[in-house]
Amino acid sequence: MTVPAPPARRETTLTVRGLSVRFRLPGDRYVSAVTEADFDLAPGECLALVGESGCGKSVLASALLGLLPQNAETAGTARLRDAAGGGLIDLLAADERTLARTVRGRRVGLVPQSPAAHLTPVRTVRSQLEEALRELTGLRKPQLRRAGEAAAGRALFPSGHLDRYPHELSGGLAQRAATALALVGEAPLLLADEPTTGLDRDLVERTVDELRRQVGEDRALLLITHDLAAAERIADRVAVMYASRIVELADAADFFGATGPRHPYARGLLNALPGRAFTPVPGMPPELSALPDGCAFAARCERADEACGRLPALTDGTACHHPHLDIPEDQHA
Repeated sequence: MTVPAPPARRETTLTVRGLSVRFRLPGDRYVSAVTEADFDLAPGECLALVGESGCGKSVLASALLGLLPQNAETAGTARLRDAAGGGLIDLLAADERTLARTVRGRRVGLVPQSPAAHLTPVRTVRSQLEEALRELTGLRKPQLRRAGEAAAGRALFPSGHLDRYPHELSGGLAQRAATALALVGEAPLLLADEPTTGLDRDLVERTVDELRRQVGEDRALLLITHDLAAAERIADRVAVMYASRIVELADAADFFGATGPRHPYARGLLNALPGRAFTPVPGMPPELSALPDGCAFAARCERADEACGRLPALTDGTACHHPHLDIPEDQHA
């Protein structure tokens, strides 16, 4: 199995190999939510994990944070390096104490899908920021007030709204507040799980631009989204999930450029955008509790033949027996 290397020739922030998650159901049945995911993420890089709803993207994020339900079974490794380039921690093998005290907030900052639900409704934004600073950095009064305002400023959250409660904020301001909280611990990995859900186009662009602005020498961004336009705007590389598997890993410039995606499903997703062919991918994805032995996209793919009865390996960034060629004219074929 070949995994494209991140563009920077340096140690990775996150190295994921063979990450699998399945959920036990009654009657010895299972839902395979994530299957054999492999990818790397380097400091200064944004990797966009994209795909239709229900393909396993958010389950992968929950696995990295140790937030899966009790009926979940995991396999593989997800090794995270700290901001100073020091020791590694395997997020899948870490116990709850380690995850709570050294990972969440400190080594992985989460920008959640629903900031309104993530924020405490009975406390002001200022008090929540100051509490996070106190817990994650050890600061005490009188430094807390100034540090809280600085944290808000990094996420472009206006200081005049710091003493408001979450229900008094617009969707965009609530997202910025959640982003500010995620940045407090200076975590080397920023994980944004569908951070633009429910926002209008202008707020989507402003939100992802702010997230991209946080990626620097010592921080990487994993953007989990179904919004390909948002991914095109800020991603360095793109990973496409389909029916629990990553089926394509590509540089964003190639993926969104003249070359286009190589996997038929990825190409179909891109061609479904209003600014392109505006043609939906036909059919429906399979149930994750009843995945076929071969290519899960074969039933929806016009290129499928008997070879697709075998499961394709992820080779040269594409898991497909009949990938599109790297020919610009083929992009809208």
